[in-house]
Amino acid sequence: MTIIAARRYTQGKVHSPDVAVTGEPVAADALPPGCFDWIGLCDPAPEEMERVGRQFSLHPLAIEDALNPRQLPKIDIYGRQLFVVARTAMPGPGEDEITYGQTAFFLGERFIVSVRMGSARAHADLRRALEADAEHLAEGPDYVLHAVLDFIVDGYLPIADQFEEVAIAIEEAAIDQFPDPVTIRRIFRLRRQLRRFERIIGPMEEMVERLVVAELPTVDPSARIWFRDVLDHVRRAMARMDSLKETLAATVETAGLLEQHRQGVITRQLAAWAAILAVPTAIAGIYGMNFDYLPELHWRWGYPMVWLAIIMICGGLLLRFRRIGWL
Repeated sequence: MTIIAARRYTQGKVHSPDVAVTGEPVAADALPPGCFDWIGLCDPAPEEMERVGRQFSLHPLAIEDALNPRQLPKIDIYGRQLFVVARTAMPGPGEDEITYGQTAFFLGERFIVSVRMGSARAHADLRRALEADAEHLAEGPDYVLHAVLDFIVDGYLPIADQFEEVAIAIEEAAIDQFPDPVTIRRIFRLRRQLRRFERIIGPMEEMVERLVVAELPTVDPSARIWFRDVLDHVRRAMARMDSLKETLAATVETAGLLEQHRQGVITRQLAAWAAILAVPTAIAGIYGMNFDYLPELHWRWGYPMVWLAIIMICGGLLLRFRRIGWL
């Protein structure tokens, strides 16, 4: 069976490190106050999930949703039980990719069942840290729910850090020169990944906010302050993703403006040189016409005077264009 851990806690301390999952129904009041079970599963088979469901009287619809890895974050209430779905995310194997997973929670008064689907971030280290803090773990299953949700949300930060480094590098390079086609395709690929992140992870904010403000079974009102901290982390992660999306869009826009400016400078330079070269071209064109009678055609000083006129006019144009910043 794909049970990673099955432990029973009493007053925040490990009472039994290996709870038997037999599939036999357990009464809701079978455990005394201050005692609860934490069952952790990873990619369970349907028949394995049904066995856990029979033991803890889980709703069939909730079991079906827990086995569907494409659920969006949500909260469902089934009698005195709470069903919570959270989405996990971590940097993918490919460049600028994000790998998504899902963790579902069945929360009862004396138990919590966590079901990981497609998530490579195990809860072993988190479980050890919680077991080392008996005072908080004694608060019950709702505190475990908060801790795992906080662990999941903290997993968004490496993605934001990675994308921020890429966005800053692209932004700095765009100042010097217009992005090449490869970089432009990467920018649009990053923006597509960020939009997908918002669609998949975005409902996490609404789900955690409901844990903060709503009256929910098995969630003690004193635990809301812990979920408020998770909500703050979710909002920060979403704000960073929004900022990254705006940065990438502004990079393309700024690079386009800078490229237009560079093209304008080149256009003005070409226009200035064309105006300067037009003077000797015009003079040479006039005196290159095949007419017998042209003014000063046989004048002894005509040739040097023409060159003097060309130099003076072209020099005046050159000074003028430099003064106005065209050259």
